[in-house]
Amino acid sequence: MTQGAGQGPEVERTATLRDFRVPAYVHETGPYVHSVHPGDVAPPPEEAYPEGYTPTERDLPVINRGDTVQVTVDPETATAPQATTGQGPLYVVGDVHGYLDQLVSALQEKGLLDAAGNWCAGTARLWFLGDFTDRGPDGIGVIDLVMRLSAEAAAAGGYCKALMGNHELLLLGAKRFGDTPVNSGAGTATFQAAWLLNGGQKTDMDRLQDHHLQWMSRLDAIEEVDGHLLVHSDTTAYLDYGRSIEEVNDTVRETITRNDADEVWDLFRKFTKRFSFRDEGGADAVRSLLDTYGGTRIVHGHSPIPYLLGEVGSEEDEDNRDPVIEGPHVYADGLAIAMDGGVTMAGKLLVQQLPLDT
Repeated sequence: MTQGAGQGPEVERTATLRDFRVPAYVHETGPYVHSVHPGDVAPPPEEAYPEGYTPTERDLPVINRGDTVQVTVDPETATAPQATTGQGPLYVVGDVHGYLDQLVSALQEKGLLDAAGNWCAGTARLWFLGDFTDRGPDGIGVIDLVMRLSAEAAAAGGYCKALMGNHELLLLGAKRFGDTPVNSGAGTATFQAAWLLNGGQKTDMDRLQDHHLQWMSRLDAIEEVDGHLLVHSDTTAYLDYGRSIEEVNDTVRETITRNDADEVWDLFRKFTKRFSFRDEGGADAVRSLLDTYGGTRIVHGHSPIPYLLGEVGSEEDEDNRDPVIEGPHVYADGLAIAMDGGVTMAGKLLVQQLPLDT
């Protein structure tokens, strides 16, 4: 049974596929749990969350089947010319969550790394959409790889860059603030308890060094590249932090720098929200971000595609199968591209060249 965030380190464990089958949402009156098949119920829309909603239960989504499409992209047909002369092709990577081996294999499959794991893509451009740690076995190894590839790609005339995910905020908070109580609006909460509850790995915390913390704290939250608005979370909460990309990124970094536990918790809470782009009004939510920050399509991670496709059943299902994910998920009138292939639930770690041929 899921335990509350204030119950201490005894909740330490790694989330498994079974853990994803029954979601819990924390309200001011306490947690309530849906026990029906996830294909028959959707969590409350973002506007229905109570004012004090915080991710002090496991941050595990269940999403209704919707009017969305899974896109299988043939790499040969997806190689469209790039808009900017002299720059190589653009790639994005979904949530990694500590699955270092799968990441290396996926990057090698796309021709971005050689057999030794070194950058071999010349002027190609690579963006990670956040969530490098937690749930999987080697989050620090993932961060080390991304940092190394950033230097190697730059030396070759390309680049490798990364966005801030909610799990980067969670790890930063757990390291900096530990068991310091924060104003969660739903009872006592701490970063340490929330980190453990959401797949925090002791080996990552033991290996976390100052240069990792500095790197995470300086990550951008949002960027626009070749008409693609890149974010981690499928939420409109970015609008709370500025009316331009530069303002959002500056505000997020300043919030982290001030080192106020309540401010960082609020930032983490907002980055943990999801589902703004699905169902009725989802396309309008995407347009609100595109109109404000630019771009013609939004690309995000955070919410696993297996739930968007309704491919994960309930705990009572006898015929439980691993989700089959082959590529990104396009929805919200074609304006949103989801990139979290659900690697933590036996899905796929996605590396995709943009633009999609759709």
